[in-house]
Amino acid sequence: MSNAPNDRKLIGSQVWYGPHKVEEACEMYCRAANMFKMAKNWNAAGNAFCQAARIHMQLQNKHDSATSFIDAGNAFKKSDPNEAIKCLNAAVDIYTDMGRFTIAAKHHITIAEIYESELVDIEKAIAHYEQAADYYKGEESNSSANKCLLKVGAYAAQLEQYAKAIEIYEQVGSSTMDNPLLKYSAKEYFFKASLCHFIVDELNAKLAVEKYEEMFPAFSDSRECKLLKKLLDAHEEQNCEAFTEAIKEFDSISRLDQWQTTMLLRIKKTIQGDEGDLK
Repeated sequence: MSNAPNDRKLIGSQVWYGPHKVEEACEMYCRAANMFKMAKNWNAAGNAFCQAARIHMQLQNKHDSATSFIDAGNAFKKSDPNEAIKCLNAAVDIYTDMGRFTIAAKHHITIAEIYESELVDIEKAIAHYEQAADYYKGEESNSSANKCLLKVGAYAAQLEQYAKAIEIYEQVGSSTMDNPLLKYSAKEYFFKASLCHFIVDELNAKLAVEKYEEMFPAFSDSRECKLLKKLLDAHEEQNCEAFTEAIKEFDSISRLDQWQTTMLLRIKKTIQGDEGDLK
């Protein structure tokens, strides 16, 4: 009779396998998952990585479990965005439980990007960018937090949540204007905050521009600030032609991006006799 250790035990009517057998099963799921990946069978790969993740958790290997959930999420990203989000959320829960907030933030961004590009659910994308920003702030990663907040600001303005967008652009502008490496970006953030003010109320925009000039004197000399002043004058006079001409002149030197163009069109529509474009 063999004296070799047996990993099987009978408990009631169930066969229970010891930790060595469970580890072997986990390795087999990982090998299977990688073979499915090579065959580009993304659903099967995702499912196998999920099984490995659950076994790792059973063995109290939290880090390995999270890694397997990330691998599952990356596989599902190619076939099933909703399943990818479930797996990535499972990994995020493990990382936050372990106090690994920076890596949790990184995966919140991945989830936000899936909501942006695959599922086109901007509200949910915003929520994940905000959560990532919170985690980055808590870890003193202010530059990474600001990148997430700027995404939130841009989407908030598109959804006409102007107060939220203004608060973010002012916050990021204030945090970058004293940084020698980042201060030149501050003018862009104050410009965007001013556009959001302008859509809501012309007088608010005037007061905001004055405030930003006082806070950040370099803003006064920027092309963005000069454009705002021309636009405010044209808007006050309800002069559609002057408004359009000022934008054309600016755009010929510094190309306006899609977001800025959208905001300027919204402002222009408040001028009487507007034809609805920037030409």
